[in-house]
Amino acid sequence: MTTSPAESSAPSFAMPEPGRSGLLPEALRRRLHPDPTVRRLAGVTLVNTVGNGLSLSVAVLFFTRVLGLSAAQLGFGMTAAGLCGVVASVPAGRAADRWGARRVLVALVSAEAVGTAGYVFVHSYPAFVLLACAVSAVDRGSSAARNALYAEVLPADRRVAGRAHLRVVTNIGICLGTGLGAIALQLDTRAVYLSAILADAVSYVAVAFLLHRLPVVAASVAAAVAAESRDRAGTPGASGTEGDSGAAARSGTANPSDPVDKGVKQGRRGNPALRDGPFLAVTALCSVLGLQFAVLEVGVPLWIVQQTDAPRITVAGSLVVNTLMVIALQVRATRGTEERPAAARACRRAGLLLAASCLVLALAHGLPGILAGLVVLAGIALQSLAEVMGQAGGWALSYDLAGERGHGAYQGVFNAGTAAALMAGPALVSTAVIGFGPAGWAVLGAVLAAAGLAMGPAVRWAGRRDARLPAA
Repeated sequence: MTTSPAESSAPSFAMPEPGRSGLLPEALRRRLHPDPTVRRLAGVTLVNTVGNGLSLSVAVLFFTRVLGLSAAQLGFGMTAAGLCGVVASVPAGRAADRWGARRVLVALVSAEAVGTAGYVFVHSYPAFVLLACAVSAVDRGSSAARNALYAEVLPADRRVAGRAHLRVVTNIGICLGTGLGAIALQLDTRAVYLSAILADAVSYVAVAFLLHRLPVVAASVAAAVAAESRDRAGTPGASGTEGDSGAAARSGTANPSDPVDKGVKQGRRGNPALRDGPFLAVTALCSVLGLQFAVLEVGVPLWIVQQTDAPRITVAGSLVVNTLMVIALQVRATRGTEERPAAARACRRAGLLLAASCLVLALAHGLPGILAGLVVLAGIALQSLAEVMGQAGGWALSYDLAGERGHGAYQGVFNAGTAAALMAGPALVSTAVIGFGPAGWAVLGAVLAAAGLAMGPAVRWAGRRDARLPAA
């Protein structure tokens, strides 16, 4: 999918181009996204991720040295919090469909601001566990609502490219926040750690304010208005499937051609995503591919330090390589993933590249220090290529298989799969890597390759399902 400078289909998004007044340098103007809605979302994302990067950098030391938790207590608390995040994603997505993604997202982000600030006042372990569970629940719920919001405000043909741009901004924000966190770690005082946590809470307040001011006109509504205009003008395209879809959007009824009858009436009959077999299969496969994040954040550092002679600085180097490659390649990786088969191919390539990455990482075992470090970085480069492909394909499928209704429900289920991978991934990957060494890497690579190869059959299953539905 390309990021062409076409304007959003919703007229209310129009706003003056940054830099028209001469306040922004020409070089900066060229780097801004041409879509004003994506620019606004990028600003929100930057504020959010700078705060996240800051708190993530100091979180472990804050919890262990300021709150006085043991490593075992912290591990149990984070596992319980992760489980709450998995459970919260589905109802948060349904709430986004019922009350509007922006409204729900503002509420959840505001709650996250309060919860994050609450860590400063925690003085017992039970209170920490309860608060961590609450914060994780609203965090994963807000992720589901945020993804539904993207479906509401971005036209279908530009959603994946928009998300790719926002992911680049996310990496930049995390880098900036991590830099601030490094300063806090160097100062290493209780007051500085408390200030970092409170700064993250303030960033959530700013995000809630910016989201509240975001103009929201659903892209589907804008498309319906355009279809109605064509009807009145008697232009081609006013009839057939598109016209029926527009009529459904205007009347609030289900579109019979929408897969699994994902119309408004579905909202009264339970969660349609939980009855959509092909979508659940794709969600599960994307969750398996999502183990790559545990590989990068847990598996590779443990492998470097405990099982190779690579310099320990390679741990930081692997994160730098990954971050730079994602920033450079994520937008480009979305191009051509608009259609289901292309998105499935991107996931297949991601699985195969992840398998190759695991095999390369395994080769570092037993090599001399510098050579081992270079081999690890080569494996990280392969993983980073897989990451941008897999994310692009997964985003495209998560939106495409949902049709144009019930995005909150579908994104809630998809996000629950992601949350499950984030929760279980560290334990699974560390067990494979440290417990079984090179053989563990080989098994992990085989699992990731199988997930990528299975994506094609899952998508074809969705196509056969759609073909059996009555035409509009």
